[in-house]
Amino acid sequence: MVKVDEATVAKLKIQGQHFEIMVDSNLAIAFREGKAVDMKDILAVQRVFSDAKKGLEASETGMKLVFGTADPMEVAKTIIQKGELPLTTEYKEKLREQKRKQIITIIHRNAVDPKTHHPHPVQRIENAMAEAKIHVDEFEDVQRQVQEVLKKIRVILPIKFEIKEIAVKILPEYTGKVYGIFASFGKKLKEEWLNDGSLAVVVEIPGGLEEEFYDKLNAVCHGNTETKVLNTR
Repeated sequence: MVKVDEATVAKLKIQGQHFEIMVDSNLAIAFREGKAVDMKDILAVQRVFSDAKKGLEASETGMKLVFGTADPMEVAKTIIQKGELPLTTEYKEKLREQKRKQIITIIHRNAVDPKTHHPHPVQRIENAMAEAKIHVDEFEDVQRQVQEVLKKIRVILPIKFEIKEIAVKILPEYTGKVYGIFASFGKKLKEEWLNDGSLAVVVEIPGGLEEEFYDKLNAVCHGNTETKVLNTR
């Protein structure tokens, strides 16, 4: 159990009412992430407040009305799951690192060098972000940050997002094995069964995944595929 003077306040505003509990931030975050943590270890005191700093406890009537129970342990679980948790510096850094990796992955999968039409290696993207002094915001939407990152690293790397439409012909003996590949790389635009039992498909995939897409197809079909890029945009 965390000491009261070391606890932080988790808050939930709901149905016009305000509820607070005193928690160990790290354990509360772990609980929200689905880890097995005892509520007794999370809470500094097993009480629910309307104002923790002033020591004003929430009314049982109000808790029953909002949560369907006045049990402080059950109410605390809901506050942790749905409320506002104070984040530690360590956790914020963890979030930033997660989003940084997501941004790099999105750029690597979707962007290419416009001169070669090949994806930039992950390390090259990381280096460009470091050189451009990119700051990742742990709270801002990843897709929005991707656009900002692209603007800044374009002065360092020739780079653009690219979508490719690729025609693929699969021999009859391999057709049952390729549907998962199509689904994982992009979306099917067209599908046609040919007279010889072969499958003709047009797929749309991110430009940065083209080589990996071919590698997967060749691995499953042992090189017995026909592919052609129909359109690049």
